[in-house]
Amino acid sequence: MSERNRRKFIQHSSMLTGGLLLNPTMRNLRTKKPAESLKIGLVGCGGRGTGAAVQALTANTGNKLVAIADVFEDQTKKCLKHLSGINEISDQVMVPDENTFVGFDAYQKVIRACDVVLLATPPAFRPEHFEYAVQENTHAFIEKPLACDGAGIQRIVQAGKEATRKNLKVVVGLQNRYDPAHNEMVERIKKGAIGDVLSSTCYYMKGGYELYPRASTSSELAFQIRNYHYFTWLWAGAPGGLQIHNADIVHWVKDSYPISAQGLGGRAVLRGKDSGDVFDHFYIEYTYADGTRMHSEVRNIDRTFRKNGVWFTGSKGTANVRDGIKTHSGRQTWKFDDSDAGNSLQIEHDRFFDAIINDTPMNNTEYGANSSLASIMGRMAAHTGQVITWDDALNSPALVEQDIRDWSQAPTVPNEEGIYRFPRPGQDLAMTN
Repeated sequence: MSERNRRKFIQHSSMLTGGLLLNPTMRNLRTKKPAESLKIGLVGCGGRGTGAAVQALTANTGNKLVAIADVFEDQTKKCLKHLSGINEISDQVMVPDENTFVGFDAYQKVIRACDVVLLATPPAFRPEHFEYAVQENTHAFIEKPLACDGAGIQRIVQAGKEATRKNLKVVVGLQNRYDPAHNEMVERIKKGAIGDVLSSTCYYMKGGYELYPRASTSSELAFQIRNYHYFTWLWAGAPGGLQIHNADIVHWVKDSYPISAQGLGGRAVLRGKDSGDVFDHFYIEYTYADGTRMHSEVRNIDRTFRKNGVWFTGSKGTANVRDGIKTHSGRQTWKFDDSDAGNSLQIEHDRFFDAIINDTPMNNTEYGANSSLASIMGRMAAHTGQVITWDDALNSPALVEQDIRDWSQAPTVPNEEGIYRFPRPGQDLAMTN
């Protein structure tokens, strides 16, 4: 199959992993085939990790997946079965049994075996894994958010600086930064298409997450990791796990990050045994140094109204990547032509591997860390009912005192009725979560 036809086939294939259609970009962004293969390793074999592996292999035919790791053996088997079943990349999947690793130290074995690592575990493990990748001189794709607390963000920032010093390439899974439509909209807003940006509103309204049954797990920690969307220490909460994509666009437009946040939230449907400790809805108001505000609405509850994206209001008009740019009278002045837009997830990997092969600068750690910290600040504001500043978030205590090493280290446990302690605004004022 020719390279062009191969890409076209994958683009139109119905390969669903982690809820995402794995179709590559239609633009001519494919990297040159290197003289030698790049060895790819995957840490975190869930849906997003498997999807990232498809995109990494699609980005360059010289790439070979040589090692994978997860804390659950069944996840590694499921991942390899899926990847090996995609004809267009199956010849690039070269993971022998001895390079399929399971356990909390398995990430180290993968990183030592590869040139490029894809880090796609729940974000609680990201700082430790990224630090080791940099230590071992390994290029890294790291999923968002980059950490769940201020202490983790500080570790990420330091590792990112070391990656720059070592000329390592790092890309963060905030793919809207690589999306042609968002790039064009942001450029136009920055050039004054809507005048002064007065405010923005972000929406991430979706359904809930399936609960993996406790009876199918071997320990308390295994139950929590299987259901990481239900636990703040593992997921960072919906502002980081979901809304970060849209909020990052606002930070990009403004070339700055909010200085404080206040908000509210709670557990409208999450209740009872085994329901974790996260909030299922948030409203957060972020304030920037220039006095403008970003409003954030997040909800992950089944059978509710759904909406996703960021809307800007300026002195001359409004902007949204779907609706385009309009004057206040409703006249449309710009709409993105998506006939050849491509898939931002694939474009991100195409450019990542192009930077590795051609040795051009790429390190997304700084904006990835800042957008992650902004989401942590908003979550803390809703959890406490207090105004939380940037420094409050950055210097807040770690949610987990030490890196997880074995199955006995569950940072939170339920009471005898199976109920986990969750934040109560106005009552729990300690800014630890």
